[in-house]
Amino acid sequence: MEPSWFTLVLDSFWPMLYAGFTFTIPLTLITFTLGIILGFIVALIRLYGPKPFVAVAKFYVWLIRGTPLLVQLFLIFYALPSVGITLGAFTSAVIGFTLNIGAYTSEVIRATLLSVPKGQWEAAYSIGMSWTQSLRRIILPQAARIAIPPLSNTFISLVKDTSLASVITVPELFLAAQRIAAVTYQPLILYTEAAIIYLIISSVLSSLQARLEKKFSQKSDTKELENDTAQRH
Repeated sequence: MEPSWFTLVLDSFWPMLYAGFTFTIPLTLITFTLGIILGFIVALIRLYGPKPFVAVAKFYVWLIRGTPLLVQLFLIFYALPSVGITLGAFTSAVIGFTLNIGAYTSEVIRATLLSVPKGQWEAAYSIGMSWTQSLRRIILPQAARIAIPPLSNTFISLVKDTSLASVITVPELFLAAQRIAAVTYQPLILYTEAAIIYLIISSVLSSLQARLEKKFSQKSDTKELENDTAQRH
């Protein structure tokens, strides 16, 4: 006869996994994509924008990085209705996570763009490329290889941070565990199970991250070898 805890784990596994596939993963993918776009725009503004826009971008990054994500979610979901702005739980989570990820990724993107030698810009200009063409064809491909490890780490952290969406009633994986625990009175078993599911997801993503980094590293080495060969000839 199966022990009661094992039965509980089996019965709760699919509801939690379902919540993960229908809310946790979509929330992660949507907010990371939007956050990358926002971060890229903010990084470009801080590096190349006019001073008034630079000041606004700096204030945004300072504000978001200096306040807890949990507080940001509470402000969007619970505080905005007091001034007549009412948003759904999932929409609030998307906005909150996007703003948060945008601030952090903007610093990563800004640093990687700065890491590309200025000589690359000069070389692009010397062959008649415009600023936009130089950025798209020369600078971004080099910066992307540098940005992959920190951005991948941000993505993995975001998967775990989505558990905070439970506090604004988004029915993601952790909230599913909380609801089952409230009925079964077995929080230790259920929260441990939720932690293991998060651990499995993070481990899979970490493995994919390692393969992605290795692939880009090989491409970079091959390109450098080709350049060296061309210079010798």
